[in-house]
Amino acid sequence: MIETIDRLPKNRVYNYVSLQTKGVIKIVEVRRPGGPIRFKRWNPDKGENESRAKIENISGEMIWRIANAVAENEPFNFDRILGGSYNTRSVLEALMAHTPEFYYCYPGRIMDINDHVTVENGHKHLMWKPEEPHAYGEMHRVETDVAISEVPSMSVRYDTLEVPNSMVEGMSIEVARRHTQIQIALYLIGLQLGFRTWIAQNDKGIKYQDVPLIEHEGIVKSLDGENMVAPYEGAANAGLLIDCIWFKNGRFMPAVMEVEHTTGVKSGLMRMLNFSRKLPRFDDTRYVIVAPDDDRDKVIRYANEDSFRELDARYFAYSAVEELYAICQRRHLHGITQEFLDCYMEKVVND
Repeated sequence: MIETIDRLPKNRVYNYVSLQTKGVIKIVEVRRPGGPIRFKRWNPDKGENESRAKIENISGEMIWRIANAVAENEPFNFDRILGGSYNTRSVLEALMAHTPEFYYCYPGRIMDINDHVTVENGHKHLMWKPEEPHAYGEMHRVETDVAISEVPSMSVRYDTLEVPNSMVEGMSIEVARRHTQIQIALYLIGLQLGFRTWIAQNDKGIKYQDVPLIEHEGIVKSLDGENMVAPYEGAANAGLLIDCIWFKNGRFMPAVMEVEHTTGVKSGLMRMLNFSRKLPRFDDTRYVIVAPDDDRDKVIRYANEDSFRELDARYFAYSAVEELYAICQRRHLHGITQEFLDCYMEKVVND
């Protein structure tokens, strides 16, 4: 998607998809492979001009979130995907609409009020049609018979957390709290999927709902008693600082996960690699870096380094963790296979 936008001429301006949005856009720079896209925008009707317009950025995170939501011939709406985030979302929408494989459309909107169902004019969407490209730099509308019934968006709630001082050393309290929230989300996801969860030894001081995490249901107190780890020399010790490990029925280890911010991706891969080398190769075990959406490119780069390729590491974005966690909060999932996890944990190592 970024490559295609980079092919748009840089010496012209582009209009927004919505006629109600006044102003024009000009691309300044597209940084490959993962962004950002730098641009200027101004409204000539207000006497504004290019020379006075500031340079703004479309972040790699926003681009990735949109790219992850695109499916062939399926309408998608920027506001539904991004919510109220990003005041540059209409700019990205406009630039995508000017590339050959994207069209804009207005799918019907299903209204079901008091058992009276109607299909009304819907909101603006884009649609990816790779088999029917139009000319570069033009916007084209496509008609569609698709009708959309919107469901309420999901939010994630975290109950009371107490982060131990040992976790705050070397990082801000905000980063430490975010790290802990994601660990709690992973624990609660695992609990609903029938997994028992190991939390790193140095994180055992976390309190959740005013109770030490170590005392909660489904938390593994020691790796020395785990059938998947204990029989192998040095494995339990190598796993002590792994952020999160899921176990099931004493016979499976569905995921080994490191929750990392930008500076910790490589060290997380190193800990998992050391742990994996103490164990036989379990076919059903996934080695996973859990990281912010904006760190995806960094995870991919490190995971593909020769020293880490044997892990065949996965990437579990924070947004994907919280999407799955939100589903677990709203619905009691059961009968889920381990392969279900692959819908959320992205394979990032090139074949």
